[in-house]
Amino acid sequence: MYYVYALINFALLAVILLIVGYKPLKKKFSSRRERIAAELDEAEAALAPAEDPAYTEAPAEPEEAPEAFAGEQMRIAESTEQKKKQLLASSDARISAQRREAMLLSREKAVKALCARLAEHLSGEPQASLIRKKEAGIADSILERIRLTPGDMCYLMHHDVLYVTLSSAYPLADEIVDKLKKRAESLLDEVDGRPSFWVKTDPELIGGLRLRIGDTVYDCTVKNMLYHLERNLLKRPMSDGVDADGIFADIMAGISEESPRIDEFQLGRVLSVSDGICRLDGLADIMYGEVIEFECGERGMILDIEPERIGCVVFGRFEQIETLSRVRRVGRIASVPVGEELLGRVVDPLGRAIDGGDRIRTRERRPIEFKAAGIPDRRSVSTPMHTGIKAIDALVPIGRGQRELIIGDRSTGKSALAIDAIINQKGRNVPCIYVAIGQKDSTVAEIRDKLEKHGAMEYTTIVSAPASSSASMQYIAPFAGAAMSEYFMYKGMDCLIVYDDLSKHAVAYRELSLLLHRPSGREAYPGDVFYLHSRLLERAARLSPEAGGGSVTALPIIETQAGDISAYIPTNVISITDGQIFLESDLFNEGQRPAVNVGLSVSRVGSAAQTKLLKQVSGKLRMELAQYRELASFAQFGSELDRSSGMVLERGEKMMRALRQKRYEPLPDWKQALIIFAVSEGYAEGVPASAMESFERGLYDYFETNCEELAAALKTGERMDEKLESSVRGALARYKEEIPCRA
Repeated sequence: MYYVYALINFALLAVILLIVGYKPLKKKFSSRRERIAAELDEAEAALAPAEDPAYTEAPAEPEEAPEAFAGEQMRIAESTEQKKKQLLASSDARISAQRREAMLLSREKAVKALCARLAEHLSGEPQASLIRKKEAGIADSILERIRLTPGDMCYLMHHDVLYVTLSSAYPLADEIVDKLKKRAESLLDEVDGRPSFWVKTDPELIGGLRLRIGDTVYDCTVKNMLYHLERNLLKRPMSDGVDADGIFADIMAGISEESPRIDEFQLGRVLSVSDGICRLDGLADIMYGEVIEFECGERGMILDIEPERIGCVVFGRFEQIETLSRVRRVGRIASVPVGEELLGRVVDPLGRAIDGGDRIRTRERRPIEFKAAGIPDRRSVSTPMHTGIKAIDALVPIGRGQRELIIGDRSTGKSALAIDAIINQKGRNVPCIYVAIGQKDSTVAEIRDKLEKHGAMEYTTIVSAPASSSASMQYIAPFAGAAMSEYFMYKGMDCLIVYDDLSKHAVAYRELSLLLHRPSGREAYPGDVFYLHSRLLERAARLSPEAGGGSVTALPIIETQAGDISAYIPTNVISITDGQIFLESDLFNEGQRPAVNVGLSVSRVGSAAQTKLLKQVSGKLRMELAQYRELASFAQFGSELDRSSGMVLERGEKMMRALRQKRYEPLPDWKQALIIFAVSEGYAEGVPASAMESFERGLYDYFETNCEELAAALKTGERMDEKLESSVRGALARYKEEIPCRA
């Protein structure tokens, strides 16, 4: 019966709202709409400069222009028209963003004003009398739901009394109070406890009842209903081009969709707050990783549970949280939105858009902490994850489902390798996640621009926790990225995720752990920092067909100090991953890009993650380069070398030149195999090392134009048989004769 009364009451409130608030709100929206329109007109005038040459018409061409200038004039006209279109497009985008921001702000203000007016309206007569008539029905509904939680049981084991508080906006009838008191006493008699029953009157509740037993609250007050109404109205999507009347209609539609309910949650109290860490008491049934909400609206996550208190990290601004203020359980583990809707966007670790676009709305969420796939659900790594980088695909191949560490000093090209790998996934149906931890905002913006320029942003999500964000946001960023990648893996797709970088992630976790007063160990890191990264990286896997068949390939990045890979965090991550790509500062300074150290780089998957063609031509490459490095270090002393050693040095130098590669220019496997085969088999003899770049470009063009059948055979990736190898050798010999490369 309560729900019938509640629905009738809510319908009455909606009718009263329409009668009382429609005209004032419509008048307010009309004036606000006129002001916004005026501001937008001013913005359009400011964003279209009359003096800009892109907005001026090109001068008329003379009737008899010389032919030599006709093409140049046409190019100038096309360039001017293109610049004009770009400026107009950017102006339209800015105007649209300003209009949408203004509308969102207007809706937020309108919703808050509406809820405040509703609270004022419902607290007066005769609405208060109508609400008070339903108190008996509300009490009966609460009686059907109350129970003792495990936290209450635990509290009664150490104390013989449990506090029970009944709150209402107005003094309650004695029969309602007696009914609730008897029910509470009967519950506590079952566990040999005694209640301490309190009755309070709080006008801020406006109407209804609130019963608190221990930490658990059963809330059916008007204040709580307005709280949920405001949150739900602000979460509603807003379509483009909506005006003030549309906003009002959307608010009314949201009100009609709301239904009264008894809200059950647990309350706690803030003991102290500082540096993004809160100490709480209460919340006896809270779980690790659960989300909580403070009175100011900020949210946090439980990270430490002790017998006497609870430690949590704050996602937002901790300065707004006051000591002794209340905190409530949200009722779910920390999670992030996942899905295809995130592709092409830049989001924060909570999945909120920070690229200036619309709010992201997905149909699914995944917890940021999730158990890694077990051994029975995995299968061996045998499918290549092509990076398009010769030094990687030939020497340190990466397979789908592998965890390959990229390690090196600062500014040695670690992020460049990962970005090139993302760009090379274009057209391969491999969604990519790039997690930026502790990076500068300008760096993240530059990476986004590069990905957009090369058409890679459409299948990439950037999760950004910049250096300006709190340590808690940097801590959850890689776990949020892992949750987003697992969505694609469990759907049977292959996904690539980059953690840039885990050194800063470890520093953020160390900061949180020290603030939580956890004991520190080596280099002041907590003892579980190894477990931190292991449970993160173990989530990368290649699933068996029975488990879905998808995969997540992880490329974690670690920054070393002076090339010291034996430090605490580097050794931890090296022992977790399936190999590492070590970038050496000396090679980088010599101009070798990427600066891959062949001796210290390894892939535990090996040739299983290579195509048969690339495996065939690069089988001896690692040994030859290692031999070259040894001879090169010996030749520095000026000793005379025999002819064979000189040939090894010359061929090794050319191979190192051939392995150089510019950024944002990934190569397909057949081109990588072709240049490696040409240099290792001596077809680059006589070509100066400085001319290797032009030799390589000419080789690709020659095969694509003059040897189309051979190029098509190499593109299959199959191993070269004797016939195909003979044809390739003949084509290489003809290329060397017809197109000689000179310094």
